[in-house]
Amino acid sequence: MTDHTTDPDRMAPQPFKGHGISHPRAPAAGGGVSLEGAADPAAAIARIAEPFDDIDDDFAALFDRFAERRVILLGEASHGTADFYRARAAITRRLVSRHGFGIIACEADWPDMAVLDRRVRGRAGPAPAEPPFQRFPRWMWRNTDFAALVDWLQRENADRTPDERAGVFGLDLYSLAGSIQAVLGYLDRHDPEAAGIARRRYGCLTPWAEEPAHYGSAVLRQRYGSCEEAVVAQCREILQRGMDGDPEGYLDAAQNARLISAAERYYRVMYQGGAASWNLRDRHMFETLQQILEARGPGARAVVWAHNSHIGDARATAMGRSMDELNLGQLCRERFGDEAALIGFGTAAGTVAAAADWGDEMEVMAVRPPLPGSWEALCHATGIPRFLADFGRAGDLRDSLSRDLLERFIGVIYRPESERASHYMKADLPHQFDAWVWIDRSAALTPTSHGGDADPAAKTDPEDAETFPSGL
Repeated sequence: MTDHTTDPDRMAPQPFKGHGISHPRAPAAGGGVSLEGAADPAAAIARIAEPFDDIDDDFAALFDRFAERRVILLGEASHGTADFYRARAAITRRLVSRHGFGIIACEADWPDMAVLDRRVRGRAGPAPAEPPFQRFPRWMWRNTDFAALVDWLQRENADRTPDERAGVFGLDLYSLAGSIQAVLGYLDRHDPEAAGIARRRYGCLTPWAEEPAHYGSAVLRQRYGSCEEAVVAQCREILQRGMDGDPEGYLDAAQNARLISAAERYYRVMYQGGAASWNLRDRHMFETLQQILEARGPGARAVVWAHNSHIGDARATAMGRSMDELNLGQLCRERFGDEAALIGFGTAAGTVAAAADWGDEMEVMAVRPPLPGSWEALCHATGIPRFLADFGRAGDLRDSLSRDLLERFIGVIYRPESERASHYMKADLPHQFDAWVWIDRSAALTPTSHGGDADPAAKTDPEDAETFPSGL
């Protein structure tokens, strides 16, 4: 029986709450993976490692080799490590400012990121009913490093024409209530009669909008009829409307309508177990990315921020090989081929911002040393504190390194007491990613009261930062 409390990057304890912790399908506790008879893999990693000292412009320049790709996916081994955010921000700044990338697409909800996009691109739009990123885990996007990137992007865009400005977009599907309000708001402005029809259709979901998992449970137990027909009809009607002279507003409304339809399906299938809900979510993220690329024009290129479990090719992991799961990285490779670059990030030790269980307060937790025989243990054994391993340039070493070893995945929940079962699964790292960024010792990110939605002219008071227990 599938235990969804231990799925990587998924919310816990219920299966619908992604972003949590890792697969339970990793081997049972006890002993590392044997490398007896194999060439020293740590030495092989060291041979291809390109060391760097700091996360700075020189570090970011290492990624110029990928600058001609159409889609560059930047991962993270946890949702709470400042070094991963800083590294991705440094790479993103260079790709936007020097190489013409105009899309920053994140594992975040569309309506929340739309608030930031209006700010950084100077777009008109309705004021949000509440600040973005209010649901757990708030620190994932309300932190100092992401806020600094948004502030930088607004300044970078200031001297650009509207068509040249880089934007930020959300790929995920959890914002049911916010997306319903966004669609209704768009129709209220453009077609009040159609807005009335939409309100009646979405009325089926309204009782569940804030707790949509309860909707899925009620439908499963046949205590409530499915809203599928109503939301699909509304999505189809929005897509048939056209732009109404407001292309950005239309894109926002159309994507929110797609999200509502996908979310309705997601919450209906999440209790069925197996791969259905995970696959639906990652397909939605991929299709959203495609829609953004199409809307931004034939030369559009994107940087994607998501967890390693989403951006590493699932076919090179236990996800794809044992569990029939696909992911965003796999779909991008299948669609874009060599025009997609999948870059993972890992660490051995330090601290991480995470919760002990779903909905709990954030804590700063110590990251346990990696298990023997894991990819993290091999990277640590190189003795190189920070490096880039470009598997695409490794030649024959890529195949010689290819093997299924344990890899660590920490989402927004971290359970060090059951780390083997909760946070590790098998993966072939050189084929899961095109490149791997190693930061041996890392630190937890710092949450703030905003995630880039505040005016940068309003200096942040240190006492304004959110206060959390347990050593923050």
